[in-house]
Amino acid sequence: MNDPGARLQDLIAAVPPFDPSAAERACERQAVLIKPPGSLGRLEELAVQVAGVTGDAVPRGDRRWLAVFAADHGVAQEGVSAYPATVTAQIVAALARGDAAAAVLARSVGARLLVVDVGIASPVAPGPGVRSCRVRPGTASILHGPAMTREEAFAAVAVGADAIAEVVGEGIDLLALGEVGIGNTTAASAVAAAMLGLPPAAVVGRGTGIDDAALVRKVDVVRNALRVNAVDRADPVGVLAGVGGLEIAAMAGAMLRAGGQRVPVVLDGFVVGAAALVAVALCPNLRPFLIAGHQSSEPGHAKVLAALGLSPLLDYGMRLGEGSGAAVALGVVGAALDLHRGMATFAEAGVDDATPR
Repeated sequence: MNDPGARLQDLIAAVPPFDPSAAERACERQAVLIKPPGSLGRLEELAVQVAGVTGDAVPRGDRRWLAVFAADHGVAQEGVSAYPATVTAQIVAALARGDAAAAVLARSVGARLLVVDVGIASPVAPGPGVRSCRVRPGTASILHGPAMTREEAFAAVAVGADAIAEVVGEGIDLLALGEVGIGNTTAASAVAAAMLGLPPAAVVGRGTGIDDAALVRKVDVVRNALRVNAVDRADPVGVLAGVGGLEIAAMAGAMLRAGGQRVPVVLDGFVVGAAALVAVALCPNLRPFLIAGHQSSEPGHAKVLAALGLSPLLDYGMRLGEGSGAAVALGVVGAALDLHRGMATFAEAGVDDATPR
């Protein structure tokens, strides 16, 4: 299909509503497992949520993937990060070797790792688990104009959707999302401020660990970027093109494709949350398909999750990115589904329940 807008509309239309019947059947199963009702707390709620997402009252959770989307940001040249832009490619190389944090965590929870280069400025050698799908070599600086063209935003959304379509073909039950990109908390702050109608100071944080002077500069950069680009939250694709990032757009596309395949999506931190704001604005049906993996220490993340109506599974003070928090949470969601599927019922175990006779 040559019309990228029509392609996006097809992605949106493919996301089904949450299935309350499957969720109800999952509740009924939880009520007869050998435990007091509600005694597993949030783990029970997760199993019911995933049932409603998948349409299966007893869903699988063993085929797990962590997809990490990587791109560079022109705004990094404005002094908003403690690290140079070259680090993006270096972290992707470490992910490919298996010794970056997210790679280690993916192994620890039995997840396969996919890394997608959507727009890294420095060339990255493709290899096992790394796919090169570059739309352009990094965005332009949002301080001086739009990050990318509208056509490039559509293309980045399509990269994310296509990557997840391939994963679905290999078999998937749970998807966790992460990102790599020096400068991307600045872009995410601009996206969040635009989509939530908040002042930049309410969402901008220290990202890679910048000092007080750089934090003031980062707030000013986001404020001026929003003024220069005059984005409108009623046009989510315009927000992506004006002040977003290639990997942010790709993650929005990944969420839409996952939703269309009834695959639950475990979100990482602030940058992934900004992508979720865009995806849910485009497709409100998607919101119950999302699980907040953790609460980032970035100040804007709590506001993003509140707007999405999501409660984080974990709060460990993490702010690394890469999908690290989502990977840890993926183990929790998998455990919830293992319990839901693997526990015996009172009748099966010959255990007396507490149901009044």
